[in-house]
Amino acid sequence: MTDELFLTFDLETVGLPFDSFDETQQEYLLRSTANDAEREKKISEFALSPITGRIVCIGMRVMRGGEEGWTLDGDVAYSLDDSCTDDATSTKSVLPSGASLYMASEKWMLVNFWRLLESRRPHLVSFNGRGFDAPWLMLRSAVLGIRPSRNLMTGTKFNYQGHTDLLDELTYFSGSASGATRRFNFDMFAKAFGVVSPKAGGVDGSKVQSLFEAGDMTAISEYCLRDVRATWELYLKWRTHLKF
Repeated sequence: MTDELFLTFDLETVGLPFDSFDETQQEYLLRSTANDAEREKKISEFALSPITGRIVCIGMRVMRGGEEGWTLDGDVAYSLDDSCTDDATSTKSVLPSGASLYMASEKWMLVNFWRLLESRRPHLVSFNGRGFDAPWLMLRSAVLGIRPSRNLMTGTKFNYQGHTDLLDELTYFSGSASGATRRFNFDMFAKAFGVVSPKAGGVDGSKVQSLFEAGDMTAISEYCLRDVRATWELYLKWRTHLKF
């Protein structure tokens, strides 16, 4: 069996509290908004940027193997414990799904993610990872004073190594608003290829902020890992039928 190591990953993020920004930043962030609805929409978009948001979960699936078969090396979630002030420690437990959960500070999560990539050097698998997760990890790490162990944005938009971004592959690197290379969301691609969507569990990305505010990190972690498992299943579909 070819000994290949693959790491499928996904992030869940939330916006930083509005009052964590000074008056100048607040004015800048809400500039051009005319009413409360527009202001709420702007604030809800804080979770989209590593400058105005933070990571609350990094979901990972590590697989080993190749064409002759695959072995699960582990499903792991690093999730944010907002009460943790020690960046050197974490609390380990097991999720209802059987995956490992490490609760820790955001710094711990990022430091240990980069350590994992450095020590195991896996091939990365994602859906829109080059458009969201990878730059988020790079920039958020820098904001927190952490140097990434690997440049996840190396190469060009159309040619990069060590990472399979399924959104790029399924749109042939030319995603458009319509036609054969339309950039559908993950739910659409998953269902089209017969993969159970992570939204089937009753949670989607729009609910992460409210779940975080409610302190339900188990629900966030399980949702993130469902996303990761479904991404891996979609990768296998692509690898079997479309990889040349």
